[in-house]
Amino acid sequence: MSFVDSLLAGLALVGNVESFLALFGGVVIGVIGGAIPGMSATMAVALTLPFTFAMQPITGILLLLGVYKGGIFGGSIPAILIKTPGTPASSATILDGYPMAEKGEAGRALGMALWASCTADVISNMALIVFAGWLASFALNFGPPEFFTLILFSLTIIAGVSGDSLLRGALSALLGLLLATIGLDLVYGTNRFTFGDPNMMGGLNFIAVLIGLFAIPEVLAMAWHPTAHLGKTRSIGNKWVTFADYRKSFRSIVRGSMIGVFLGSIPGIGAAPAAFLSYSEARRRSKNKANFGKGEIEGVAASEAGNNGVAGATLIPLLALGVPGDVITAIIIGAFMIHGLQPGPMMFVLNVDIIYGLFMGLIVSSVFLFIVGSAAIRGFKYVADVPERLLIPTVLVLCIYGVFAVNNNIFDVGVMFVMGWVGYAMMRYHVPAAPFLIAFILGPLLEDNFRQSMLMSGSDWKVLFRGPITWFFWSVTLITVVAIARAGIKSVRDHSASKMSKS
Repeated sequence: MSFVDSLLAGLALVGNVESFLALFGGVVIGVIGGAIPGMSATMAVALTLPFTFAMQPITGILLLLGVYKGGIFGGSIPAILIKTPGTPASSATILDGYPMAEKGEAGRALGMALWASCTADVISNMALIVFAGWLASFALNFGPPEFFTLILFSLTIIAGVSGDSLLRGALSALLGLLLATIGLDLVYGTNRFTFGDPNMMGGLNFIAVLIGLFAIPEVLAMAWHPTAHLGKTRSIGNKWVTFADYRKSFRSIVRGSMIGVFLGSIPGIGAAPAAFLSYSEARRRSKNKANFGKGEIEGVAASEAGNNGVAGATLIPLLALGVPGDVITAIIIGAFMIHGLQPGPMMFVLNVDIIYGLFMGLIVSSVFLFIVGSAAIRGFKYVADVPERLLIPTVLVLCIYGVFAVNNNIFDVGVMFVMGWVGYAMMRYHVPAAPFLIAFILGPLLEDNFRQSMLMSGSDWKVLFRGPITWFFWSVTLITVVAIARAGIKSVRDHSASKMSKS
């Protein structure tokens, strides 16, 4: 079948009212699910999966993909308005989105989040269509040593989200790495720091840590110092994103999209590291780097471009290799199998019409995302107008519900509150929370791939330098560390010179 024939066959599959309604409805469900703190895009896709059993294969899969796309963007809405990420992928959006909301620019931040999300979504979809085979074959070359060096490089982004103090950022990251070791040993299965509690054998629940670290400290701060928050987030503001804002952030959006595409095509990385890496790179290259973390719109654009760039790319290993790119595509692969489809190289031969039908549907999903996202901003903006006496208990109830619903475990709610106090202490003493979260996410991946590398090589450390991919990541890690050290030395010198001039 020629390319044109395949394209026409795919268009015939999705060119009907049922498929368009499924895709549109999926985006709506995803945005709502992503905007509920703790719900997450993963849970929204999982809850939607049973409804696809009675549908046609292409219709059911498009419904799930719509939920996926909508959920990733939806998480940015509460992240900006109430400093509570709807999904883990939106954690980096808090860093500049919430400060913009405090300054009365929530509408501008939400608008940029939508434009960056849709742009990254289009770029990610195009990468899936054009480079699926090539990128998937490249990702196939990654073994434990390659993953280890990639994750080690990713940890260097901690410097980019440490604010004014690299030392405080490093301490925060070390605490994140320490808590990431709680649970069963990844290789031998022995207990580590569980203190005899079976609830801790599986480690600390990520959603509980995430919401506890970001949302609960804000609830505590609002409850104890209500006058300090009056007027800060009570209005969506009269400033909206402009073409000048988009043009200013365009390079960061494209760069973040490509970072998301690259990391999304490698199974197991996920959207949260992509968002933080995109944010860090935008900050490092921006002329306004001093404003990052204080309400810089380019930071919102970079974060949302990074996490939405992953959404289409995770389908690359799924369709080309039959390997899910992340947790959500692992759920979606179940929908393929329920309908008798086996993702992988043979699907491009036996079911090429469905492949191209999905491609066409993904292109349309970007349009639906913009339409639904625009409506969602107008609807959810009223969250910012809720009085504190109602907002505090509402956010608290959503946090408890979101954490409990993941595993139906009250222990996770306790973890959330403990992390809330930790987060509040970090807020009081100006210790950044983002490095903690990055280290907590990447810590288990770093340890697991390092130990697998040692096991496969008989503890020969040379395996970590076994090929061009590992050498590339070692090189960029070294370059980044040197750049961080130079920037740190320059900062200390500038601070000393400033003190001397004042005296």
